[in-house]
Amino acid sequence: MARTASAVPRAPRLLRVALFLLLLVAACRRAAGAPVVSELRCQCLQTVQGIHLKNIQSVKVTPSGPHCAQTEVIATLKNGQEACLNPEAPLVKKIIHKMLN
Repeated sequence: MARTASAVPRAPRLLRVALFLLLLVAACRRAAGAPVVSELRCQCLQTVQGIHLKNIQSVKVTPSGPHCAQTEVIATLKNGQEACLNPEAPLVKKIIHKMLN
C-alpha cells in the first residue's frame, strides 16, 4: 500500500515534465519553420541594360522600400544565373509591362 501512495505524487510530476518537453519540441519546430528575413540592403549593385527575351526564364520585381531606395528587377536566366536589370531601360519597362498584362 505504501508503494501505491508514493507513486501518486510522481505521476503529476512526470506529466508536467512530459508536457514541458512537448511544448519545447513544438516551439523549436515552429521556430525552424519561420521565414528567414532577407538582408536589409539592395540586392543589385550593378545592372545591365537588357538581356535577350529568349534567355529569360522568370523576372522578379522588388519595389523600393526600407531595404533599398530603388526598384530592383532581377531576371533569372534559363542557364540558372541571375542578372539585375536596369528598371529605367526601355526593354526592361517593356518586359515588366508584358508581365503585368
